[in-house]
Amino acid sequence: MKKIIVFVLLASMVISCGTPKTVIQSKKVIKGYWSLDLISYSEPGTYDVTLFNDASKECFIGSTWRFIPNNNTGIYTINDAHCVPIGDRNFNFTIQEIDGNTGLYDFLLKPTDAKQNSADNTGFRLQLTQLSETTMRWEQTVSVDGNPFKIYMNFNKINE
Repeated sequence: MKKIIVFVLLASMVISCGTPKTVIQSKKVIKGYWSLDLISYSEPGTYDVTLFNDASKECFIGSTWRFIPNNNTGIYTINDAHCVPIGDRNFNFTIQEIDGNTGLYDFLLKPTDAKQNSADNTGFRLQLTQLSETTMRWEQTVSVDGNPFKIYMNFNKINE
């Protein structure tokens, strides 16, 4: 009888600590290829922004992204020939639910090499504010002159 009670307690802990259903559904939707088509800011003006310690806003517009949720990895490709270097960049990602009622998620993106190793263990926390079968929107809050400043990144699904 003791063994059954212990088993039931352990099973309930494993189930309660599992990935929330909404995160699992989000991973199914995010799977596939996306195009980063629009990057905008919360404040008007021209800004010199380097995204993910990699390239400028102009280089990221038109970049293609592939999300592989079964192992939380992906690749994005800088396609603009004016940007050096062009080509593939690898990353790991994690989706964490913040609030099931609002549908907001934290999205952690960590650049890696082709073997999924991070050179300096740096990651970037964004909010996944919108995700549907065809569109996705990220928001990243940074500080400009001591004030919050948001970068909006809008994706369109290419295919699965």
